[in-house]
Amino acid sequence: MKKLRHFLETALLEVVAWILPRLPRPALLALARGIGTLAFHLDKRGRTTALDNLQHALGDQYDDAGRRRIAKGSYQTFARTFLDLFWSTRLTKDNWQPFFDIHIPQPEMEEQARRTGGVWVTPHFGNFELVSMVWGFRGFPFTVVAQDFKNPALTRLFKNLREHSGHTIIPQENAMIKLIKTLKRQGHAGLLTDLNIAPGKAAAAIQCFGRWTCVPTLHVELAKRLGLSIITGVCRPLSGGRYEARLFEAIQPGPDDDTRELTQRVWNGFEAAIREHPECWMWMYKHWRYIPNADACAKDPAYPNYSHANTTFLEMIPEALRPKA
Repeated sequence: MKKLRHFLETALLEVVAWILPRLPRPALLALARGIGTLAFHLDKRGRTTALDNLQHALGDQYDDAGRRRIAKGSYQTFARTFLDLFWSTRLTKDNWQPFFDIHIPQPEMEEQARRTGGVWVTPHFGNFELVSMVWGFRGFPFTVVAQDFKNPALTRLFKNLREHSGHTIIPQENAMIKLIKTLKRQGHAGLLTDLNIAPGKAAAAIQCFGRWTCVPTLHVELAKRLGLSIITGVCRPLSGGRYEARLFEAIQPGPDDDTRELTQRVWNGFEAAIREHPECWMWMYKHWRYIPNADACAKDPAYPNYSHANTTFLEMIPEALRPKA
């Protein structure tokens, strides 16, 4: 039964991979809006999470209708990102420019990265897949960590898509060692930094929309250990099927800088972009799984309904910043 399911999954996506690059751009965008809208209405669990997140993160800034509009826009943005990954096989280093506006406030950011390598980071905002591909066309081949699918054929298919512009996709196993080797050769690492992970040594507690969350620190640790810059930016979808890619800053951490504070600084730039364009972020993801509280049965109305208390998470927060009991 599993072999049959894997065969059907692979066959379906291979058909999709053949059709989508042949669609006119307006048709692809209309399809993304339709799929996103349908997913918003059918995915009850994800929709509930998105609306819960929006209620707690943005409060009374939006009414119910506004939160539903943002949540639906989030589904549509993700659908466009997914379809564009398949459509992007028609892009090359010579023809991608009409689809992107590139904003780099300090050109020396890229110049230094070409000489030394760099750690490039973005959240699940806008088209995080396509912007990575574009920087590959610009001469920055990233090494990217990606989770394998249960179906090995799908892993190979998505690996081929993501490596289209010269990137190298690696599995999570021994990822840090492989990234260090790449960066020591003046290479480039591309990382998503807004995953919510279990409290532990590889994570930091930061403030996200006024609530504590637990995120990975790999980008900061790599930059500190190797003396490299953390280059931050986002990619926002525009009308007409185009995108705006914008770099924010190149943070050059020292080896003794506080990891949590640097992780917070990186996030602050992303949060400002999300507040400006909330429909671009993946609100259906559980961004606040843990509540910093020693009482395992505690519920905090400041956190979404799916959140639960975690003592280890509480201990990760500097004592002067811990929530009052």
